[in-house]
Amino acid sequence: MAKFEGVDFYNIDQHLSDEERMVRDLVRKWVDVEVLPIIEENCREGTFPMHLIPQIGEMGLLGMNLHGYGCAGMSNIAYGIACQELERGDSGLRSFVSVQGSLCMFPIWKFGTEAQKQKYLPGMAEGKLIGCFGLTEPDHGSNPSGMLTKAVDDGDSYIINGAKMWITNGTLADVAIVWAKLDGDIRGFLVERDDAGFTAPEMKGKHSLKASVTSELVFDNVRIPKDRILPDVRGLKGPFSCLNNARFGISWGAIGAAMACFHSAVEYSKSRIQFGKPIAARQLVQNKLAWMLREITKAQLLALHLGKAKDDGTIGIPQISLAKMNNVDMALQIARMARDIHGANGVLDEYPIMRHMANLESVFTYEGTHDIHNLILGRHITGFQAFQ
Repeated sequence: MAKFEGVDFYNIDQHLSDEERMVRDLVRKWVDVEVLPIIEENCREGTFPMHLIPQIGEMGLLGMNLHGYGCAGMSNIAYGIACQELERGDSGLRSFVSVQGSLCMFPIWKFGTEAQKQKYLPGMAEGKLIGCFGLTEPDHGSNPSGMLTKAVDDGDSYIINGAKMWITNGTLADVAIVWAKLDGDIRGFLVERDDAGFTAPEMKGKHSLKASVTSELVFDNVRIPKDRILPDVRGLKGPFSCLNNARFGISWGAIGAAMACFHSAVEYSKSRIQFGKPIAARQLVQNKLAWMLREITKAQLLALHLGKAKDDGTIGIPQISLAKMNNVDMALQIARMARDIHGANGVLDEYPIMRHMANLESVFTYEGTHDIHNLILGRHITGFQAFQ
């Protein structure tokens, strides 16, 4: 297959800073050299490529849009572009970076004490400490306010009981950001790997995100010191602010998955000969490829505008929801159409199509399902709350 040179029909490149282009080129080359040659094997084995974590840290991608404490302090657009290139490799890689930075480092950076920031953030930025984010529960996914995990004040410590589910990086994590009810208020707690009563068994048998670690978190009378609560936030504002940062990254990452499928479809259609000529010369195939390019271009423009709004502080939550749901839906449709162009060969792991398609089914659901984001937009349009 020909080398990937990017998809930039509307010259998005001209709107990027030198630093943002540098990030794109750095991560794109790294994915080509370090990720694509090995990721199918990881997918077959159901393992995450742990040896890549130090390299990700060295590139400054962990918490890269945060400032201080060893973080790179880059723009949100730079973070988005990094997510795009990582997900062109695999959604599991972008998920790792997204969880580490947006869901774990961000709440410590935003809501934590100075001591907590100094203790955790430098190591997390280097990839020496791994975090996970415990919000979703077995019976409370789209309705986190109904969570059953509870913390009890016990003098000089808190005692946590409950369970979380579908937690990326859980089994790998040195520290978990755990959201639990304390006297009826949702609060954030820092639970460490070696805390007695805390276990994080890996969830097996997935047909999606196979090159990513997904876990349960179980808290059985887990006692943590009082200095491991995030003091500066109460209620769902805390976890939702983290999720919105992650959703922003997903809106960019999905473009990368779509680009990978589009590139494979173009190259395959040029080389696949049927009835005496390449299928790329057929009107039906050209129509599909033109549709893919159109949708990728629209998603790029949406993500770029969203990134500018996030960088200048004018971003709105419904705007993030629209971008997440639109761009993931777009990428999933492109993956399916690319598989069609590849014919039966599209199901082979010689091509990235089915891996991206299966991954995107999970991305379509996590960080707020497609339907939940529709309801967020519906509330914005009508003023009526339709969740309950």
